[in-house]
Amino acid sequence: MSYIEHFGLNEAPFALTPDPRFWFESGTHKKAISYLGYGLAQAEGFVVVTGEIGAGKTTLVGLLMERLDPARVATVRLNMTQVEGEDLLRLVAQGFNLPVEDTAKAQLIDRIERYLLDRAREGRKTLLIVDEAQGLPHSALEELRMLSNFQSGGKALLQILLLGQPEFRQRLASPALEQLRQRVIATHHLDGMTANEVHGYLDHRLSIAGAIERPSFDDVACDALFAASAGIPRRINQLATRALLLAALDNHDVVDGALVDKVVADQDADETVPNLTPVADDQSARIAQLEAQLAAQEASLRRVLTLMIDWVERDAPTDFARARSA
Repeated sequence: MSYIEHFGLNEAPFALTPDPRFWFESGTHKKAISYLGYGLAQAEGFVVVTGEIGAGKTTLVGLLMERLDPARVATVRLNMTQVEGEDLLRLVAQGFNLPVEDTAKAQLIDRIERYLLDRAREGRKTLLIVDEAQGLPHSALEELRMLSNFQSGGKALLQILLLGQPEFRQRLASPALEQLRQRVIATHHLDGMTANEVHGYLDHRLSIAGAIERPSFDDVACDALFAASAGIPRRINQLATRALLLAALDNHDVVDGALVDKVVADQDADETVPNLTPVADDQSARIAQLEAQLAAQEASLRRVLTLMIDWVERDAPTDFARARSA
């Protein structure tokens, strides 16, 4: 029996796959939604959201796309971004369902602009969401900046949302990206949840998964989860899932601090890289032993060959002469 069945849940409450249904509006996520709302209302430039891996960027985008009206906003999302400028243009065009085969860069740009103009005539905005922006080379970022320049009637035709890890903020601060940075109209960094928010987060997700009274996490367990995760949702989910598995095995309805400590210790042990030095030493010793054996065999072989040569040079002529006389 799985822990889901054991606790009478409808689904896994702490699945790692982002799901907007489980959206929890912590302080930092509430600010992110506000900044996104403001940025989208401007309908121009770049909106930038950064955060640690697992901070909730993907869930945030999922929620945003659910709330946007397709009749008013045409949305395209790119997840593969480690490409140079022209290849990124092709990905953008493909996202707009435009032909890209055997198409020169100038034609790609023209087709993208025509697409944006068509959406504008329909009274629709166009939003391009680019995930993992920290992996974009400079040429790709420059192409995005150029696309953001498209206008009609004094209004921008394209708005771009960039999602990235913390290092993307550092890149934006570089002099090389000054022109792009001037077009950023809203930016927010997703921090981890506070210690006080973790308890609400756990209860919220359990409730959506169908929990009724059981299971639950006590205050000490919540504090331990916060300390081990720094308030990052995905890390909390990993630990909470393991804690529920262990609680089900031990037939506990309440996850306490001791149980979380055990889960954290187990995970730390799983993530620890084993010390390979003894193995390496053993392998070196074995190799040295084999090399010594080969050297001894070669020396023995040389001695045998030397004896055979001596024998041939000493005895073979006499034997040959006897054979001829016979």
